[in-house]
Amino acid sequence: MFRFEEHNYLWLLLLIPLLLLLGINAFRTRRRKLARLGEKPLIRAMSHRVSAQRRRVKFYLCLLAVAMLVLTLARPQVGTVVSSDKRSGLEIMVALDISRSMMAEDVSPSRLQKSKMMIEQLINSFVDDKIGLVVFAGDAFVQLPLTMDHVTAKMFLQTVNCNIVSDQGTDIAQAIDLASRSFTSNTAIGKVIILVTDGEDHEGGVEEAIAEAKKRGIHTFVLGVGKTEGAPVPVGGGKYLKDENNEHVLSALNEQMCRQIAEKGGGKYIHVVSGNAAQKALNHSLSKLQKGEVQDITYDEFAEQFQLFALFTFILLAVEMCIREAENLFFRRINLFKRKH
Repeated sequence: MFRFEEHNYLWLLLLIPLLLLLGINAFRTRRRKLARLGEKPLIRAMSHRVSAQRRRVKFYLCLLAVAMLVLTLARPQVGTVVSSDKRSGLEIMVALDISRSMMAEDVSPSRLQKSKMMIEQLINSFVDDKIGLVVFAGDAFVQLPLTMDHVTAKMFLQTVNCNIVSDQGTDIAQAIDLASRSFTSNTAIGKVIILVTDGEDHEGGVEEAIAEAKKRGIHTFVLGVGKTEGAPVPVGGGKYLKDENNEHVLSALNEQMCRQIAEKGGGKYIHVVSGNAAQKALNHSLSKLQKGEVQDITYDEFAEQFQLFALFTFILLAVEMCIREAENLFFRRINLFKRKH
């Protein structure tokens, strides 16, 4: 079954029925005009070498050539080639905090947007590593399973916002637990959780989750986003989150918790001030971990077939040019067409 890469050209196929109707109308008009010139035997005798059948064949060949040309422009593809790629790298699950506090603007443009830009830079540097994404607030879910398709990873990252998790809050323990269960069973490869958060935790159970991850040989690194001075939390429309006393709620980076998580998780805490500096520090630490053979998820490649359609177009046009409306004296003994008007 063919698939077409450029679907926008396929609508041009609607011109084929229109051209067919115009051609039929032209043939009928010509027949009526010839009938006005005189009797059929006389007309036939005057143009005995001319074949209406040739004209029709030439016309239909041109229609087919137009159809083939449109299909050529639409880039038909067919076939499936299964490919795989083996490299030496790590398995990395990024756990991104998307709770409401991540909308604070103490870093520009906001904690969440700053985190997304930094993660995109990290993905660009994880050339030989598998990357996955967990997002969490009061609940956690896998946004992207482990993959080496970094283009897809960045595409999924761009769709992340604070509204995709309805249960607000910050459950770091659930995020770590879910990320820990998202790795493969390959024990010969280093496994890393990169927790990107402002460190505000409302649920508890973090120590138990880290201890369980460490048992599985998983290292937990923490990238802290925000400032310790605190900042109000936007809720939209130029308004900010308030408490029961109608006072603005200030969200501050909890560096103490971030450090504890990284220390107990066998990783490192990095305060994100500059994305480039954080990336360099993280990559330096990750380079010390054991790398193993990672295999890319197989993917399909469709073989281009437009060359075949282009060849058909050329052949049809060449045949059309070789067919003359008048009888060719050299091939007069080969009577393929009837002499009709």
